[in-house]
Amino acid sequence: EAHSNVHIIYPHTDKTSYYHLYLIIFYEDRNFEGECFECSSDCPELSSHFSRCNSIRVESGCWVLYERPNYTGYQYVLTRGEYPEYHFWMGYNDSISSCRLIRTVSSSPRIRIYERADFSGQMLELTDDVPLLVDRFSRREIHSCNVLDGAWVFYEHPNYRGRQYLLERGEYRRFTEWNALHSTVGSIRRVQDC
Repeated sequence: EAHSNVHIIYPHTDKTSYYHLYLIIFYEDRNFEGECFECSSDCPELSSHFSRCNSIRVESGCWVLYERPNYTGYQYVLTRGEYPEYHFWMGYNDSISSCRLIRTVSSSPRIRIYERADFSGQMLELTDDVPLLVDRFSRREIHSCNVLDGAWVFYEHPNYRGRQYLLERGEYRRFTEWNALHSTVGSIRRVQDC
């Protein structure tokens, strides 16, 4: 498919092989219309390539998009597929200013969540998605967690709605370490199918 006004970022000199490994395409207008920008690597600043983003195609890889430059602001985790409007990735507006490839995807993800900071209180280990956290955990607050394998997304509300927070392998001693404003988590999902 030919695109007019296409811009491509290549992080390596071997453009052909890397290009096919990871690719996300941002479109200024809905339904994959208007100018577009193709990206195959982390990009801390996208505003020089487009002023608004109303649709996205993820050709390959799993990506986390950010509302603001330098990987800050609202986060949106996208896997392979088509997103014809920003509501499809649960966007709050048409602002995408940075993006990053998720490199910690695993075929056997594991996470431990804790009711209190510093890995204390009730603990639950998960290996699968949880659409309604209160069904599995006695509370909606998670104050710390340990991502043992893979990458996970915490959602503010049940059924994978509301603000999203990407958590990759490592320890998070308090909820502010995954950039959350509060400890409330309604649902949890593994990042898969990249």
